[in-house]
Amino acid sequence: MTAVEAHKSAMPDVAVEPEVAPEPAPGPSFASRALRVAVPVAALLLLLALWQIYVTVANVPHYILPSPLRIAEALATDWPMLGRALLITIRITLLALALALIGGVALAVLLVQSKWVELAFFPYAVILQVTPIVAIAPLILIYTSTTQQALLICAWLVAFFPVLSNTMQGLKSTDHNLLNLFELYGASRWQTLLLLRIPNALPYFLAGLRIAGGLALIAAVVAEFAAGTAGGNAGLAFRLLESQFRLNIPRLFAALFLLSLTGVVIYFITSFISWLLLRKWHESAVRREN
Repeated sequence: MTAVEAHKSAMPDVAVEPEVAPEPAPGPSFASRALRVAVPVAALLLLLALWQIYVTVANVPHYILPSPLRIAEALATDWPMLGRALLITIRITLLALALALIGGVALAVLLVQSKWVELAFFPYAVILQVTPIVAIAPLILIYTSTTQQALLICAWLVAFFPVLSNTMQGLKSTDHNLLNLFELYGASRWQTLLLLRIPNALPYFLAGLRIAGGLALIAAVVAEFAAGTAGGNAGLAFRLLESQFRLNIPRLFAALFLLSLTGVVIYFITSFISWLLLRKWHESAVRREN
């Protein structure tokens, strides 16, 4: 018997427990999730009930302040008109948002590649952003063949800058140590862009997406106010003006409700997309264990 074997035989037998993987942190319970939904819904129902009671008890005329029931009635009665206008507004909003995403990301990548290109073109993007859209809309109407094209361009101009600026900030915020590491291993500029800069810029881009989604809807409405569209191709903005001129205040509130609901849906969709893309790796979406 060797010395090593004698030493091993002299050692007491110690039971080695197998390593147990740590249990994942428990997610929020069903009761807590239900409470997060029930509280704002209950607050909304309470507000609507107080609104209805006030209008009924004070006998407020419907052309001053319509009750929630009268607004719901107007929404059901005028739905063929309001629904068609809503689809037009949504179509302009989504097209403008898609163009803003494509153009904003492409231009951000281009500007980050060269400091001279950024100095040459980024100030003009800032000028377009800070110029009020109502001042640009009449000029755009002159150079476009249809009003719908003018509305699309106006909405795109407003939604474009948040995507551009946020994506640029994300691309430029890449860790310099990681950039040096990529250079050390001989990575090309495109490899660095695709494998390092773009993943690093993803949270910034998604933040710009949430901002641009709401701004695209606002810009579509403001542009329609400025352009003065009417007829079958009119969106909800024209229906708001028409209801105001006709003193059809219940229809005006119904159109406002549809616009607000559309904005909320766009925000939740963009937030859900952000959560899907970041939930497994980014600190802003990963649930803490304690």
